[in-house]
Amino acid sequence: MDTRAGSSERLLVREALALVRPGARVLIGGLGVGFSLAEAVASPVPAEIVVVEIEEALVGWHRSSLARFSGHALDDPRVRVVTDDVVAWLRATDDVFDAICLDTDNGPEWTVFPQNTALYDDDGTALLRDHLADGGVLAAWSASAAPAYATRLAAVVGPVTTRLVDVPRGEPDVVYLARRSSRG
Repeated sequence: MDTRAGSSERLLVREALALVRPGARVLIGGLGVGFSLAEAVASPVPAEIVVVEIEEALVGWHRSSLARFSGHALDDPRVRVVTDDVVAWLRATDDVFDAICLDTDNGPEWTVFPQNTALYDDDGTALLRDHLADGGVLAAWSASAAPAYATRLAAVVGPVTTRLVDVPRGEPDVVYLARRSSRG
């Protein structure tokens, strides 16, 4: 987690919310420093924001020392926090979202936790698609380009657009946006 910037994490949510209707249900996979959640809470678009974060301690820190990075977003009445693995939770719920924003690990090709690869493989991508409403948007953050993932998104979810965000060192961060065109 890096508290210095957050521009690509904010862009992740901002771009997704620009593609959905007011009153949207939004899922954020991963709390991290809270930049993604702060962007969602700053918008009038979401009626509900569900954050799924596996680390209970991290959720606790957002009620104290990290609260300033998310603008105390956990206090917003639209926010519901689920402490669970996002793949396990999605397998157990019937919830459907207008936007799913993944700020999990370092993206599809650079996971810190091996179990997070299940979020980005064919089955995980299909699981995410199945929790999107018609016209819903799956937005995924990545610390580097992941062309194979972009191809998978297009094949499994729908048309993909890519946003690059320059960073002070290294490759640009990448935000992938895939729009589900119809339920099926």
